Amino acid sequence: QVQLVESGGGLVQAGGSLRLSCAASGRTFSSYAMGWFRQAPGKEREFVATINWSGVTLYADSVKGRFTISRDNAKNTVYLQMNSLKPEDTAVYYCAADRFGLGDFSPNQYDYWGQGTQVTVSS
Repeated sequence: QVQLVESGGGLVQAGGSLRLSCAASGRTFSSYAMGWFRQAPGKEREFVATINWSGVTLYADSVKGRFTISRDNAKNTVYLQMNSLKPEDTAVYYCAADRFGLGDFSPNQYDYWGQGTQVTVSS
């Protein structure tokens, strides 16, 4: 069983930056793909970014060029650096782990989820 704990959310003005962190338990973190998803009120959960076991990344078009996903296997942590934030980025952001290591834009690929952290971008 893997436990994921997100942190780093908060309130920021449009154009600002935040860095989300997701700390994972377990000794096999380096073999997992890690993803970030978000869910705004009244909307479906949507893919944001993923990084597979070898460091290959994939981004949603809506965040490409503004967000960067990275991982530190020594710290069992994945990060999401969010720059040039927009009000439409407001959502609860979730970290997820895919034990097969591939990563994907579909939430169905992921086995473990964190509790989420709120990001609010004011205009």
